[in-house]
Amino acid sequence: MTDKNLIYSGKAKDLYQTDQAGILKMVYKNQATAGNGAKKEEIPGKGALNQAINQLIFTYLADQGIPTHLVKVLNSHEELVKEAQMFPLEVVFRNYAAGSFVKRLGVDKGTEIPGGVLEFFYKADALNDPFINDEDIRFLQAATEDELQEIKRLTRQINALLVALFKQAGLILVDFKLEFGRTPDGEIVLADEFSPDNARLWDIETKESFDKDIFRNDEGDIIPFYEAVLSRLEAVTQA
Repeated sequence: MTDKNLIYSGKAKDLYQTDQAGILKMVYKNQATAGNGAKKEEIPGKGALNQAINQLIFTYLADQGIPTHLVKVLNSHEELVKEAQMFPLEVVFRNYAAGSFVKRLGVDKGTEIPGGVLEFFYKADALNDPFINDEDIRFLQAATEDELQEIKRLTRQINALLVALFKQAGLILVDFKLEFGRTPDGEIVLADEFSPDNARLWDIETKESFDKDIFRNDEGDIIPFYEAVLSRLEAVTQA
């Protein structure tokens, strides 16, 4: 399989066409960003770690009946994925108060949220990815009512599965961001990635961060923590 055109270049990944219809190649970068790209740094090894963690999570979710775009892992930083029309939405699920939720609502960091909170943000860099509600989504025609309900259902199912998985790994799944796409046959699939770049993970005992907040807050090298997340997940999924 050969690469064709670069069709998308993001903060953490690039997407290329391939010579196989309906299949794209996703390439993970070593770049870390924060503040919607205001802070950037090349961190050797980060892309491979994110891809390994994502492969483990997406494979686990697929085994539990969650449709994903992952087709095949090619090497340590490249994988084949189903081509999908992405919804212009970031879907955020929060189990504990952290980040912008704390600032927006004035609650204490670490406050448990019974039942969790599902939020949507509009993917628009020029607008700094604003928080939006269901009616905004309908107005923007970002998703149909049926699609919106399916995205919500899948997100809550994913949360339940991953809260349990990370608990086995000694980690609290504080919150996370998902992105979904629609394949040519109309199936809604989990796309993009799941890694410590887009999820907050705290150690159950110490509440220490094992995620990109370490980079975001200038608290040190993220690599040992990403490696620890991977090794902990491998221990519970390969047992």
